[in-house]
Amino acid sequence: MNGVAHRDSPRLGKRQDIAELSGSVGLGAWTAFGVLGLVVYGDGSPLFLDRAFLNWSVAHRPELSLAVARGLTATGTGVVPYALVLLAGLLVGRGVRIRKRLLAAVLGAGCLAAGQGVRYGVMSLIARPRPPRADWAGHPSGWAFPSGHTTTAALAAGLVILAICLRAPRGRNPLCAVVGCWGALVGLTRIYLGVHWFTDVIGGWLFATGWLGLCLCAAAWWLPPRLVTADGDGTDGTARGEGADGGDSGDTARADRAADHPDRTNGTDGSDGTDRTEPPPSPRRGPKQHPH
Repeated sequence: MNGVAHRDSPRLGKRQDIAELSGSVGLGAWTAFGVLGLVVYGDGSPLFLDRAFLNWSVAHRPELSLAVARGLTATGTGVVPYALVLLAGLLVGRGVRIRKRLLAAVLGAGCLAAGQGVRYGVMSLIARPRPPRADWAGHPSGWAFPSGHTTTAALAAGLVILAICLRAPRGRNPLCAVVGCWGALVGLTRIYLGVHWFTDVIGGWLFATGWLGLCLCAAAWWLPPRLVTADGDGTDGTARGEGADGGDSGDTARADRAADHPDRTNGTDGSDGTDRTEPPPSPRRGPKQHPH
């Protein structure tokens, strides 16, 4: 029993470290988001850099750039974010078994949906107006802060990156970079299309960071280890030769192998581990010749 507790302690310590780190990051992001929300609450007038970014985007809108921005911003809402999260959970979930992959996909989609619901409530509470309609190059709906497309894309990107980091082949850094750039670019397109202020997008990123930190902290603290550990990675005892009751069956396995192949472990007479082979006979010598 002490051996099992000793083996579990490093895993427990790692889960605590993840919970503390994600909780700290989430708390910091929520604090910054709360301060920004209090600043924009009220008349919703543009803040620092809001007007400058909007003026620049209105003055730099060739048709090709507008088409690319509209296509990219469309991926930040609707089916696409949920499809990415579900696909990430199914393909690169922690578990080898399909049950764990389905669980990862459901948890990811639930985190995204709950985050969108909380974001909508905050948006309705703050009720910040959007930029002037004359500057729009899209068809937005609802209030401005925090940006819905930005929040959804950032949440989806964070969940996909988390899934890649948990279990991915070599070269996961480029994959994470591509997904992260997608999440950031969706937010920037909202400024470029003139449908959000710069601080709306900053608020969306802060909200997504805080929500992901909260969800990851909760998962690290309260999800059972058997639901978040991979099959066959040595954490369930199968890769260390442990039996179903948590004991060590390595000696039993070695004894079975010794019974099947006694010549590999014992001597030639099969009694113990010493070598009992007889030395080769010495060559016969003739009678000793004496000089006359």
